[in-house]
Amino acid sequence: MFRQRLAADAARIQAHIDRVLRGFDDLPVVQGMAWATEGGKRLRGFLVMESARLHGVDEGRAIWPAAAIEAMHAYSLVHDDLPCMDDDDLRRGRPTVHVKWDDGTAVLVGDALQALAFELAAHPECGDAAVRADLALTLARAAGAGGMVLGQALDMAAESAAEPLTLDQVIALQAGKTGALIEWSACAGARLAGADPGPLAAYARALGLAFQIADDILDVEGDVAKAGKRLQKDAGRGKATFVSLLGLDGAKARAAELVETACSALDPYGERAECLREAARFVISRKS
Repeated sequence: MFRQRLAADAARIQAHIDRVLRGFDDLPVVQGMAWATEGGKRLRGFLVMESARLHGVDEGRAIWPAAAIEAMHAYSLVHDDLPCMDDDDLRRGRPTVHVKWDDGTAVLVGDALQALAFELAAHPECGDAAVRADLALTLARAAGAGGMVLGQALDMAAESAAEPLTLDQVIALQAGKTGALIEWSACAGARLAGADPGPLAAYARALGLAFQIADDILDVEGDVAKAGKRLQKDAGRGKATFVSLLGLDGAKARAAELVETACSALDPYGERAECLREAARFVISRKS
């Protein structure tokens, strides 16, 4: 059930983003936005859609914040790939935006995608003014200097630090860099419905950490062709990761424990949340 819903939601989100982008002039920056938002697992968007289904929210409302989080995620990848940050030339199996165009275009593409994310999250079709304001406010907090950007900043600072980060420091870093947007995604359905997002927030915090541990494992064991990006970068830079701190087997065991924690957090929803439980299991079995 999960894989079918993930694929169906990915197609819906892609079509929605494509429709939105057709409303802009056909400039290189818009072409870059389309390039950056094409493909990918769409896990964050799926979490929005599935959490909305869990709360009986119509798909026509949920598609807007689902597209919003994918635009925000794409912006973060475009900027993260730049030479001044991670300096990557491959993303989703294709040249990164700054490689296909240039650095300046990539900066503008990221800027435009971030702005688009807030436009989509605040779209009138999401709901009444209070719902839209809540979505936009919480997205700003998840993406900004207390969330994703904070995690990115800590990650960059760690590269020049005298000592590798401790396990607790890596957990805190990844809670922002990866976890904040995943948490916003999983809670979006409850926010659309005006319901308590608490159980979904607990689910997402465990899920987000498991997702990052799986990324660290993929960086060691993965296949570039399947991952669609350059691998074994962290080891080459001497960065502290869950694998370097826990060992490969220890990292896998920790990820499995987090998946069980995530699944238990969904107990209040009973069998209705089984697709979200499958999503958690998928996170640590994926190859990309």
